[in-house]
Amino acid sequence: MKFIDLHADTLMHTSLTGVDSLMHNSQTHLDIQRLSQGGAMAQFLAVFMLNEAIFKKQNRPIISDREYIDQLYKHLQESIDKFSNSIQLATNYETLESNQMANNISIFLTLEDGRPIGEDLTRLENLYEIGFRLVTLTWNKENSIGYPNSFDKNDMRKGLKKFGFEAIELMNSLGMVIDVSHLSDGGFYDVIETSTKPIIASHSNARALSPHPRNLSDDMIKKIAESGGVIGLNFFGKFLNKDITQNQSTIKVMIEHLNHIRNMGGSEVLALGTDFDGMSGELEIDGPDKMNLLFDALWHSGWDYGTIEKFGFQNAMRVIKDVMK
Repeated sequence: MKFIDLHADTLMHTSLTGVDSLMHNSQTHLDIQRLSQGGAMAQFLAVFMLNEAIFKKQNRPIISDREYIDQLYKHLQESIDKFSNSIQLATNYETLESNQMANNISIFLTLEDGRPIGEDLTRLENLYEIGFRLVTLTWNKENSIGYPNSFDKNDMRKGLKKFGFEAIELMNSLGMVIDVSHLSDGGFYDVIETSTKPIIASHSNARALSPHPRNLSDDMIKKIAESGGVIGLNFFGKFLNKDITQNQSTIKVMIEHLNHIRNMGGSEVLALGTDFDGMSGELEIDGPDKMNLLFDALWHSGWDYGTIEKFGFQNAMRVIKDVMK
């Protein structure tokens, strides 16, 4: 089964250890070899914006946002140049199709946290020009666009900032995918009311089954479905389990989330957003080479092949076609 994964944080790890590490790396969940073994059609790779604490934790020199983006971008470009018979950058539906015909895995470049945009729309335009096609609006800290998810109900009610509305309008115009994973509830509803294009939650689950604020309420699931967007199933145990301190990720609980999301929003809203290399824990599926275990389990649980294909890649392809120019 082919699949499209809407979120992985692998670049922040492989950029430290050289071009070859993106091809094969035993220290990460994901590499090109395992993507190929698993049948990946496309992988969305995030430039996850580190804060000072994470720089120190990873024993990395603290550099500016621009330097960091350039560092990961250069790493990806050099990897594509070296392994051009396996992977190619994709920027829209047409390049996705041409890469598939050439038996290349498509890599879509994304920004996790709009922090480096500041309040300068030209920075957003520049990111688009070099190939970024999705922005996760916030991470876990406030930025110029809006506010993150929070256990504080007052913070969760906060919406987009003035610049956030401007950024949404420009992203719609450019053809960039708007990603509401990590965003506050207030910000989510502002995006839904403002965006003229489908929106996605690239790596979020159902709050009804796992009451973490990173997950989506039933109404949010319905609103994303109504927009024509998708929700990428996150494999992180803390976003899967009823006990959000539990860090075990099982196929059984994944299917429970998928069935709930399907019941709330229909089969057209289903997608994959593993969060590989951005989370940890006891993972039943710890790499893209094992993705068939989930598809097989869905089949044996009663899902028909057409619905599994929608979840695996067709719905994500639709959003790519509808949003990216």
